[in-house]
Amino acid sequence: MPATLSSTAPQVLKDYYRILESGSDKYEDGAALRPLLGDHLDFTGPLAGYRPDATEGFLRGVSGFIATVKQIEIIHDMHGATGSAVLYTATMPGGPMTFAEFFTLDGNLITSLNLHYNGPEYIEKGGR
Repeated sequence: MPATLSSTAPQVLKDYYRILESGSDKYEDGAALRPLLGDHLDFTGPLAGYRPDATEGFLRGVSGFIATVKQIEIIHDMHGATGSAVLYTATMPGGPMTFAEFFTLDGNLITSLNLHYNGPEYIEKGGR
């Protein structure tokens, strides 16, 4: 079952989560995800730390998540004029785990992403 955001979610996030669930065979080098990201994505995550200007690195890094996630179930999402927050459970090879993503949006682009999850649990459950 595909990840389902609320009706108020911006299209860019609906596309983002569709790509996250699409599987690595369809992800390839991130060609479908690249147009959703600003040229200088500001990224923060537990394993990567803070990465300014991280667009290309994020495209490489998210491929490991896409290769291992089986399903995403949205728990709650909130959207404003320039940002969104999404709480979800991802089914990993070793079981489910919870993620929270906080986005800054500029028009139809994701310009910053602050990702929260338990890094050791992610690795333990098969994330890469």
